[in-house]
Amino acid sequence: MKRHNRTWLAAGLTVLFVLVGPVQALAATYTVQPGDTLWRIAQWFGTDVATLEAWNPGAGWWIYPGPVLAVPDRPQVSRGTFWGTVPYSRDDLLLLARLIEAEAGGEPYLGKVAVGAVVVNRARSGLFPSSIRGVIYDWGQFEPVLNGYLWQVYPSQESLQAAQEALAGYDPTGGALYFFAYNKVWDPYMWSRPWATTIGGHRFTY
Repeated sequence: MKRHNRTWLAAGLTVLFVLVGPVQALAATYTVQPGDTLWRIAQWFGTDVATLEAWNPGAGWWIYPGPVLAVPDRPQVSRGTFWGTVPYSRDDLLLLARLIEAEAGGEPYLGKVAVGAVVVNRARSGLFPSSIRGVIYDWGQFEPVLNGYLWQVYPSQESLQAAQEALAGYDPTGGALYFFAYNKVWDPYMWSRPWATTIGGHRFTY
């Protein structure tokens, strides 16, 4: 539905057109879920809070479950799954953030959350050590641990935020236990595992 001056939001709409300045862009709708903030939604859809506020007059920083927002129609993955929180210490948080920085420092924000989610998924799975530290130090699992690069990086604010998201239970992979750089790794075993999603330069598998 095309409008010249404003966007009409409706719960039943799945796709609509919105006017952003002089350029008209395709947008989709997103229903606010418990725990969402405009900042978090902006990260998922590759935009910023100011853009979301411009597209959704009346939406404030604090939003509540239920309203339907206009968002850019270019999300990298879906919002993902919320599995619930896991026990962790401050040291666990910093260690996970280091791993995220080492493995995905140049990846999009969702890619960073996804790498953290893989560690959390492993801790829950029963197939790997049951703690964050145990999963990260599990021998032979993460290259930055093997080659010492883990201790040559310091986590950025974005990596810290991604680690907090993953530890809080947000998983944009839907339960993946593995990831690898698909344009660098040719291991048949890794490629044979069931595909979960691809985010940035990483392929996530079960």
